[in-house]
Amino acid sequence: MAKTRDWTEILIRRGVIGPDQLKEAQRVGGALEESLVKLGYAEAEDIMKAKAEQHGLPFIELREIEIPPSVIELVPESLARENIVMPLAQGSGTIKVIMHDPLGFETIEKLRFVLNREIEVALAPKEAIVEAINKYYGRSSGETESVDSMLQEFTDTAIDFAEDAGPGGKSGTVTLEETDAPVIKLVHLIIQEAVTMRASDIHIEPFADRVRIRYRIDGVLMERDSAPRRLLGAIVSRLKIMGSIDIAEKRRPQDGRIKILVAGKDIDLRVSILPTTHGQSVVMRVLDRDNIKVGLQDLGFADDDFARFKTMVKRPNGILLVTGPTGSGKTTTLYAALNELNRPDVKIITAEDPVEYYLPGVNQCEVKAKIGMTFARIIRAMLRQNPNILLVGEIRDLETAETAIQASLTGHLVFSTLHTNDAPSAITRLVDIGIQPFLVASSVLAIMAQRLVRKVCPKCKVRYEPPAHILAGLGLRPELAKRANFMKGKGCNNCNRKGYRGRMGIFELMTLTTQIREMTFKGESTQTIRRLARKQGMRTLFEDGIIKAIKGQTTLDEVLRITQHDMVSEGLLAGKKE
Repeated sequence: MAKTRDWTEILIRRGVIGPDQLKEAQRVGGALEESLVKLGYAEAEDIMKAKAEQHGLPFIELREIEIPPSVIELVPESLARENIVMPLAQGSGTIKVIMHDPLGFETIEKLRFVLNREIEVALAPKEAIVEAINKYYGRSSGETESVDSMLQEFTDTAIDFAEDAGPGGKSGTVTLEETDAPVIKLVHLIIQEAVTMRASDIHIEPFADRVRIRYRIDGVLMERDSAPRRLLGAIVSRLKIMGSIDIAEKRRPQDGRIKILVAGKDIDLRVSILPTTHGQSVVMRVLDRDNIKVGLQDLGFADDDFARFKTMVKRPNGILLVTGPTGSGKTTTLYAALNELNRPDVKIITAEDPVEYYLPGVNQCEVKAKIGMTFARIIRAMLRQNPNILLVGEIRDLETAETAIQASLTGHLVFSTLHTNDAPSAITRLVDIGIQPFLVASSVLAIMAQRLVRKVCPKCKVRYEPPAHILAGLGLRPELAKRANFMKGKGCNNCNRKGYRGRMGIFELMTLTTQIREMTFKGESTQTIRRLARKQGMRTLFEDGIIKAIKGQTTLDEVLRITQHDMVSEGLLAGKKE
């Protein structure tokens, strides 16, 4: 390995960083490469390319190559995961491996001894190697064992510490300083594992004798091994430091935001800390920027609903409401609509609480109630900015609703959300807030309720026939059931043995036709409006879910779990389009 100049000099020569940026990163302390990445001055790949040039080693773009199975088989999975190495190619008595540390001579010697071959080294970023290991070996035991081993290490340490203290010694409580480095590693592994497993939330919950760690994957919570109770303070303090949250405050709820690089991807974590009886509970919402790159067509719309919704979002003015509980994908749907409309000739402004994803080309404002930056105040200020489209994160009160309606009546297209169970209930909800029925009738274009259902895993799905009594109870006609393509997942590594992987939307889109506007103006009941909307072609959440189950995209059990199945007696699918 022909070593040349220092890698920082190479970065400066290539124009990736400047001398002043290098000095600032050095003042931050810690690993220099981590400081450069954290400050946003260099990418992990830039640094690894410079190190490759420094040591005369090849740099490998792992995402652009395909490694043959015969090469993968040469290195056991446990060896690859433990040392974070990836086999690349083999020669006569040699094997080329990809590493992230050009000075990892102990690892090279271990590989030479275990594999009984000469080792040639290439470099790639650590996150890219971990991603490749998960891709080629399958995400199963590796990272799970890493978190488990860390927790086991802490448990063993606690036992040893208590034994060393003796009957009259100190208690076994370990301070933050005593566990500083291991806790940092544990917190990072928890976040890394959650991202790898596609979790949307990380829950760290204190109890009297343990700290429970859970991930929400595809809308369902999955419990991991519990951490020792004594680690609660250290874990919470570490997360507060990462999120720039006051570590001295333990009596009030706190919020923060963490930016972290995981497996080569920029991940934002929205942190919520709540004091409970047994300590501070932490919930982190994982905000992956790839989630907002979906188009309208990818959301799961049926063809007719997609055509109607796409027409609605291109109207010049009016209000389009998306309803549903927290976590039902409302934000993703609205962002997909904004992405569809985001052009250089269109000005879009949003008011959000908080801003979860940053959209290029969109002016985003964050609600800050403490200083008077409420939804209503932001909307009024927005109108002086001469926008074409407004997004109001949520209509919660009369003032916000009135301001949004006035904006729509003065020639603006307004997107917003409401917390109602179905589409027709949104009309009643607006009237209950205090909006006059004639204003609702004249401003609202359409209301769409939505939920998220888990999709059948594509790698282990098999056909199955639901029992006849279940089909009859759901109102499915025998001739329709015979033509159905019901699927379910057997469970595999791809879906973590759950039978489901990923989620899709089920929708209830109600367009305000002339007749529905008249009913709204007259103050008719929700049920009356619902019956008319269904006669005019509105598909309910339950119906849309059943149709997706018939097509094999999800399962009947999942649809029943998510939807409120309270209208089976009406024969929901009788005479409907399949």
